[in-house]
Amino acid sequence: MAPAPQGPRHFAVIGAGIAGIACARTLVQAGHSLTVFDKAVTPGGRMASRDSPFGGFDQGAQYFTVRDARFARALETVPGLCKPWSANAIRVLDAHGRVTEAPLPARESHWVAAPGMDQLPARWAQPLAGACQLEMKTRVMRIEPDALDPGQWQLRTESGDARHVYGGFDAVLLALPAPQAANLLNTSALAPKGLRKLAGVEMAPCWTLMLAFPNAMQPGLVTLGPQWNAARSTHHRVAWLARESSKPGREQIERWTLQASAAWSREHENDSAERVTAKLLKAFAEVAGIRATPAWSDARLWRQAQTLKPLGRPYVWDAARGIGLCGDWCIGRRVEDAFVSGLELALAVHG
Repeated sequence: MAPAPQGPRHFAVIGAGIAGIACARTLVQAGHSLTVFDKAVTPGGRMASRDSPFGGFDQGAQYFTVRDARFARALETVPGLCKPWSANAIRVLDAHGRVTEAPLPARESHWVAAPGMDQLPARWAQPLAGACQLEMKTRVMRIEPDALDPGQWQLRTESGDARHVYGGFDAVLLALPAPQAANLLNTSALAPKGLRKLAGVEMAPCWTLMLAFPNAMQPGLVTLGPQWNAARSTHHRVAWLARESSKPGREQIERWTLQASAAWSREHENDSAERVTAKLLKAFAEVAGIRATPAWSDARLWRQAQTLKPLGRPYVWDAARGIGLCGDWCIGRRVEDAFVSGLELALAVHG
């Protein structure tokens, strides 16, 4: 079931996060045709933003770094969209959740998309959507040989109550978290080269809590909360804390995003959002010193949020069968890792 060695080919890309979009854009630029499938409403994956009556939140990735020259060039295609975020030096929390005196040294710039992190994948995905190459709200249930041409692949999908079959693909590229990719391949009775290695990839969940305090903007009130805008910890149940209103291009209403540690999130993975909110509100008060009741809050669980143990290679490509895998989990956990993985898979597939 190997794809044709030369000429334009037809690809299915499953997953419209940064890895999937980077992979798809590269293949289209190389002259190939494709369709990107994703179960979500909008592209972006964990580069997700959440609206509220009091302003937006980055409920997934909080910022990104730019270390790879190819990533830097890709960002130049959306001039002015991404801006450096000075977090007044990121503080470090000790084992008790107390902020240490010394801020974390700023070794490199932290960047955010404005007005929300979701705007970067959305802008990169616009040409795909314009060319009708983006199928959102579509869950791929099974990959199987094409009914009309066994030398190609077809996908069985669900979109709400509707079921559909898309066929004629020379290769299928999975830009999904490792557990989701492995589950789809196993469900489809496929065993591409390197699939067994996915069992060694370890990904952790993350509970994210978003809080809004609009009363902090009232005239005459003392500034609410700490004088810093971001803190991280490797010891406390609060792994990350950021003042959303400090990011460029954001509304100025006092808003905070808290992300729990991998260990705490795993321990409370099956808890309700209400129970998690109560527990993390207490932790937030201990760290930030804000004991007021938020006017708005929301908690979200990311089941495959961060990579603890990566694959150790940029992608998986089984050329004989026409099955590929990419994602940040291949080489790390950063936004840039997802981009590099998707780009390098596309380059390998293009040959």
